[in-house]
Amino acid sequence: MSMDEIFKALADSHRRQLLDRLREDNGLTLSQLVAPLAMSRQAVTKHLTILEAANLITTIFRGREKLHYLNPVPLHEVARRWIKPFESARLESLHQLKTKLES
Repeated sequence: MSMDEIFKALADSHRRQLLDRLREDNGLTLSQLVAPLAMSRQAVTKHLTILEAANLITTIFRGREKLHYLNPVPLHEVARRWIKPFESARLESLHQLKTKLES
């Protein structure tokens, strides 16, 4: 899995919508994922294939049902690499301001 695959998968609003659905209710079948969306089963299947290739979802078979689960690990890696460094600088600035105001 590469960061390029993750960002490519996250670039599409439909795929983000599918991830949001799984975040709200993890372990859904294809039928359950398709039901509230204005997309065909084939379109959702294509999006799920991309999400699975990026390791953002994983699937488990339970009998004849294929359940889709959100895999938060790649999202955590994106946050750690791309968001946390900016957060640290901001928190350090707030700490310095607090120290200055208290002295």
